[in-house]
Amino acid sequence: VQLQASGGGLVQAGGSLRLSCAASGRTFSSRNMGWFRQARGKEREFVAHISADGGSTYYDDSVRGRFFISRDNAKNTMYLEMNNLKLADTAVYYCAQTPLVVTAIHDYEYDTFGPGTLVTVSS
Repeated sequence: VQLQASGGGLVQAGGSLRLSCAASGRTFSSRNMGWFRQARGKEREFVAHISADGGSTYYDDSVRGRFFISRDNAKNTMYLEMNNLKLADTAVYYCAQTPLVVTAIHDYEYDTFGPGTLVTVSS
């Protein structure tokens, strides 16, 4: 499978963005997926996870209540709706796929990452 994130850009603090992750291949609908981010000078960190059928989601505490992960298996696409963005949300965002059937929050639990998309939040 190949993953491609898009939708990043420059937004003011308090604003919103929606990221998309387009997947190729036939495994998308059967695999759990996640979003990660990496700020400059920091390690990559978990943001959100969604089950294969979209029925279960999990968020890092730093984004819970502001970010919402979803997927459309018919379109082989996953989304991350980001609201009330903060300066600390500035990072490159990556979508990823995991072979695990349980909630995965560590990047080593994912076997495929796509190129990231940059989100910059300005004051």
